[in-house]
Amino acid sequence: MVKTNKLHVFNDPIYGFIGTPNELIFSLISHPYFQRLRRISQMGLSYLVYPGAHHTRFHHALGSMHLMTKAIQVLKVKNVEITEAEEKGLLCAILLHDIGHGPFSHALEGFVAKEISHEQISLRFMMELNSEFNGQLDIAISIFKGDYPKPFLNQLVSSQLDMDRLDYLKRDSFYSGVTEGNINSERLISMLNVVDGNLVLEEKAIYAVEKFLMARRFMYWQVYLHKTGLVAEQLLVRIMQRARWLLSQGRSLAGSEPLLFFLKNNGTLNFNKEVLETFAKLDDIDILGALKGWQSNEDFVLSKLCGMLLERRLLHVKVKKQPMAKEKLTEKLDWIIKKHDLSVEEASNFVFEGEISNKAYSRDEAIQILKKNGKISDVLKESDQLSLKALAKTVTKYYSCYPKKAV
Repeated sequence: MVKTNKLHVFNDPIYGFIGTPNELIFSLISHPYFQRLRRISQMGLSYLVYPGAHHTRFHHALGSMHLMTKAIQVLKVKNVEITEAEEKGLLCAILLHDIGHGPFSHALEGFVAKEISHEQISLRFMMELNSEFNGQLDIAISIFKGDYPKPFLNQLVSSQLDMDRLDYLKRDSFYSGVTEGNINSERLISMLNVVDGNLVLEEKAIYAVEKFLMARRFMYWQVYLHKTGLVAEQLLVRIMQRARWLLSQGRSLAGSEPLLFFLKNNGTLNFNKEVLETFAKLDDIDILGALKGWQSNEDFVLSKLCGMLLERRLLHVKVKKQPMAKEKLTEKLDWIIKKHDLSVEEASNFVFEGEISNKAYSRDEAIQILKKNGKISDVLKESDQLSLKALAKTVTKYYSCYPKKAV
């Protein structure tokens, strides 16, 4: 006799009680692949700026699924056809959409495993789970890949107005305490509709959309691309690069088996089942544990970078509209080379520059507004907010990082 899982309820600080709609969802949440998300930070190292930002991908996945249940209910009331199988596929797709994130989410994107994105790893996980659950994720995978024949189902999972964005903006705003990022996800969902197979918003939601897009812009510049979080993540990348180089030189480093596996393999791997299983054992704890051990390493660069990150003694960082003058950056590089007798390559871990960019709204995947006369129009055409037009332009800023004199 097969034991029936009891369906659980999660108490979420954003939405209240979140239920598990069916046994498949419950089984997916219970799976070790998904439970790993409890140990993956949602906002990378942003907690060094916003102390409350310690929530995880687990929180976000459940919240996105909850919003998806609300969206399905709204569309069904409006006589949009969604079969029981499609509903289950939608819920599974949104639940698992971020399952492929590595430690500290975007902070180490593309480093642990080169040339493969977290979306591609999510797909690998989903395909493995589909095999384990006897093909029950077929529709979910098709929706996740964006090739299901009903476009609006794909758009609910991935678009400029998907349940992923509606949750992470509201959730990240809550946990960071940045109230300007708070959005009215309930209002937006209640105004969803489908026209010619595509997801649209009814005209009454225009102000909620404006608030949503402005909030997204604010959250990116004030939170996700905050200069302190930016320099912290850059330090983390350089720590991993230094550790990988030391290992390639035959040096011994302490660390968990999964972390050392990916560092020694230089990030270029055939992501087969064995590698996927190893990735499934890798999380934030592996990284933090390594940093704590490496801060006493005999290698100056590695130990210094680890200590700076763990004790929040970060580099000074400036973000401007134009890059820093080369001579100024060279001057700071020369200073640290002389102070610690470093090579140019070693010193470049402490003095570096780069650029960041953001576009809050893409015309390529326009948010379509359903007007009262039945016509469809781009939200930018319907909005009377002049600032909204600027959101469709890519804004690029330049950062430079260098040590404070105490380093």
